[in-house]
Amino acid sequence: MLKGGLMSIEAAMASLKPSERKVAQYILEHPQEVISLSVQKLAEFASVSEATIIRLSRSLHFKGFQELKMRIAGDLSQSSLPTETYQEINANSSIGEIIKSVTNNNIVSIQDTLTVLSPESVEKAVQTLSRARKIGVFGVGASGVIAEDFKQKLSRINRWCEIGTGFDAQATIAANLLPGDVVFGISYTGQTEDMIRSLEVAKNNGAAVITLTRFGSNPVADLADIQLFISTLEKSIRSGAMASRIAQLNVIDILYVGIAGCHYEASVTSLEMTRQAVKVGKRNG
Repeated sequence: MLKGGLMSIEAAMASLKPSERKVAQYILEHPQEVISLSVQKLAEFASVSEATIIRLSRSLHFKGFQELKMRIAGDLSQSSLPTETYQEINANSSIGEIIKSVTNNNIVSIQDTLTVLSPESVEKAVQTLSRARKIGVFGVGASGVIAEDFKQKLSRINRWCEIGTGFDAQATIAANLLPGDVVFGISYTGQTEDMIRSLEVAKNNGAAVITLTRFGSNPVADLADIQLFISTLEKSIRSGAMASRIAQLNVIDILYVGIAGCHYEASVTSLEMTRQAVKVGKRNG
């Protein structure tokens, strides 16, 4: 059953245009009513144009208003099931409470991301990365850690990959990319200026652009040929930075397994060869 309509609205709220935000707020306040309304009636009740509702559906990356209603209906059908929410981490929390809170936040972040991660976009990303002559992976700060993880995984299966965690490195890599190459930009906020400039260079050179950002419109995602999103519903900056990182890593693992599967025999061979190569450096390896 399709779901994730209400979560997608909440996640995208900050990036919506004022008229779209107006109808989005109405939907959040009257979800049960909305699933039985036509575009015309919802426009009337929310005091917006019918075109605004269509634009909202597209801003949420749905095919149209009917899909949005189906996803809201799916959300409501699950409302009676026990659900976990993000939990704040307090200064006086016990170790037991910290263990439970952090673990819960990571689980919820991954689960919420499933509602905004398009299987079609993941398939396109896997195929594009699998065919790429060369892959540039960009990330700054905390996103640089995610980029390092993706590079390490791609290297294990013998994919030609370079990483840039600062503007100079990113711009240099981007300047040497060609049609048939791919740049993968990782930015939680999607607002990192250096990455935006580097992605523009790569795009102008004909490289395909894939991005992984928080859900909603943002400058990094707007440059992409293929957009991948994670959930953005963390309530605390402290816990949010951790939960979003786990969600990003989960998407990276999905892409890695997909790419390895496209070149299964070669990937298995490369994994064994690299395992043997690093084995000599391990005690009792």
